[in-house]
Amino acid sequence: MTLEKDINQHVFRSEYQKAAINLIYTFNWANEKLNRLFEPFDITQQQFNILRILRGAGQPLSTLQIRQRMLDKMSDTSRIVDRLVKKGLVKKSVCREDRRLVDVLLTDKGKKLLQVMDGLNEEMDAIFKFLNESEARQLNTLLDQIRKNEPIPEVKPAETPITG
Repeated sequence: MTLEKDINQHVFRSEYQKAAINLIYTFNWANEKLNRLFEPFDITQQQFNILRILRGAGQPLSTLQIRQRMLDKMSDTSRIVDRLVKKGLVKKSVCREDRRLVDVLLTDKGKKLLQVMDGLNEEMDAIFKFLNESEARQLNTLLDQIRKNEPIPEVKPAETPITG
C-alpha cells in the first residue's frame, strides 16, 4: 500500500510534507509491530531499551546515564526503572562514588529475559525485510542526514495565528 491509500489523502502540500507524514506514519506502523512482539513478555519497548542499555554497559548505570542512551529521550526513566525493579529485572543501589545518585543493575532474571528475547532479532529485522541491504543502508544514511539538519526554529506564541 502507499501512504496515500493508507491514510486516504491524495494531495500533499509538498514532497517534504509527504516525507514527514510518511516518516511519522511508518514509525507508528513499525512501533505497533514491535509492541505485538514484546506483548507476550509483558515488557514495553522503553523497558526493553533500558535492559539492553544495561547489558551493553556491563556495569551499573545511573538513571541519568540511562536516559542519555535511551532511544526515546522523553521517557520518564526513573518511573520505567521502578517498574523493572518491581518485575525483578533490575535492582537499584546507592552509587558508591556519588551518594546522591542511584545505580541501576541488571539482575540475573533480566539477563535471562534478554537472552530469550534475543530470539526475536529475526522477527524485528523482518519489519524491514522488503528492503535489501543496500536499500537499508541508504535509508539509514537518509535518516542520519535528516537528523543532522538545523534545528526547527521555535515559534513564539505571539507569532502563532489563532482563529476561532
